[in-house]
Amino acid sequence: MRWLSIVALLAAVLASGCGRSDSDGGVGANAGGGEAKAAPGITDRSIKLGGSYPFSGPASAYASIALGAQARFKAENAKGGVDGRKIEFVTLDDAYEPQRAITNVRRLVEQDQVFALFNTLGTPNNLAIWDYANQKQVPHVYVATGASAWGADIAAHPYTTGWQPDYVSEATAYAEYLKAEKPGAKVAALFQNDGFGSDLLTGFKKALEGSDIEVIAEESYEVTDPTITSQMRKLAASKADTFLNITTPKFSAQAIAAIAKSDWKPLHILNSVGASKKLVLAPVGLENAEGIVSMTYVKDPEDPQWDSDPAMQEYKAGIAEHEPKADPQDTFTTYGWTAASTMIEALKAMKEPTREALMESVRTMDLELPMLLPGVKVVMNGEQDTYPIQAVQIMRFEDGNWKLQGDVIQAGGVE
Repeated sequence: MRWLSIVALLAAVLASGCGRSDSDGGVGANAGGGEAKAAPGITDRSIKLGGSYPFSGPASAYASIALGAQARFKAENAKGGVDGRKIEFVTLDDAYEPQRAITNVRRLVEQDQVFALFNTLGTPNNLAIWDYANQKQVPHVYVATGASAWGADIAAHPYTTGWQPDYVSEATAYAEYLKAEKPGAKVAALFQNDGFGSDLLTGFKKALEGSDIEVIAEESYEVTDPTITSQMRKLAASKADTFLNITTPKFSAQAIAAIAKSDWKPLHILNSVGASKKLVLAPVGLENAEGIVSMTYVKDPEDPQWDSDPAMQEYKAGIAEHEPKADPQDTFTTYGWTAASTMIEALKAMKEPTREALMESVRTMDLELPMLLPGVKVVMNGEQDTYPIQAVQIMRFEDGNWKLQGDVIQAGGVE
């Protein structure tokens, strides 16, 4: 496969001219019985990872993701770490600003000398840093965004991967839901004016081709906008019977509140990144969220069907012990914990302590994680499947909680 050739070439280049001294890290035995020089950020006692998150600014609701990941790494460290190596996760605030993300990542790579970048959040921020990360040959893995770019061109960006279902797969699930439940729907769409918003909306339109469903109105907003009042008025005036809400949490809540105050009562499809019950739905009144449709792939900590689930119990206990300021009921916290579990498994599967070995582990993963919904797996198989998670399940908000609908959908929206 082509990706194997890429990894082999990278390894050969580093071996020929980029060897590092023992002081840069520990050493480990390679497959041939000799010793492989470790990359920066990894020794026989520790692994240093780095991530950039919006701890402040318009997308600060996502800070819970970093807390969930920190808790999972701390829980693993309490059990001895990964092959005796304790994980240090260094996180910096970028306020959801691409330029600050660039500054943060340069610091993480050049000053903190992290072994890998893990789960940095946001489509525009990751697009801003991925050329740099790949030029530096630093793993830039399991990014916290579903943009379809992350697996589209391995040759150009062999060190970057996504984690969650890509936005095209998510959009495909919504389109299939409408075809079954509301054929002939007239859709009004609100979307964030960046790679995140355009990716999901474009994927949705493509998935509708050949159907009687039509997008009849579109409005965009900037992440720096204070409100989306005018956009919502225009969409309501379209008389569409379905509303596709492609927004981050602040604007997701504003959109729900706007509909609640208006006479417009469409079927409301809310993208998964804005579907937090605690941070989005509760502040505007759970009664106003009744009937909203979204999708998921991770077990919901507020769904009583998982109360006796061992993985859920371990998760809640782990948050309470290792990051008590985090809310285990927050689905963003759950997201961070589960993404970190994937990273831990990738680190465990490395054949040697090098960045190339990590990327080989990441790109050959076939994994069932206990916090993912039954039927959802993390699978990567080179060019044939470069998106880790592509199975999702529709959920509907009913009687104060999200309730799963139908079966798991193997979306696979990216071609």
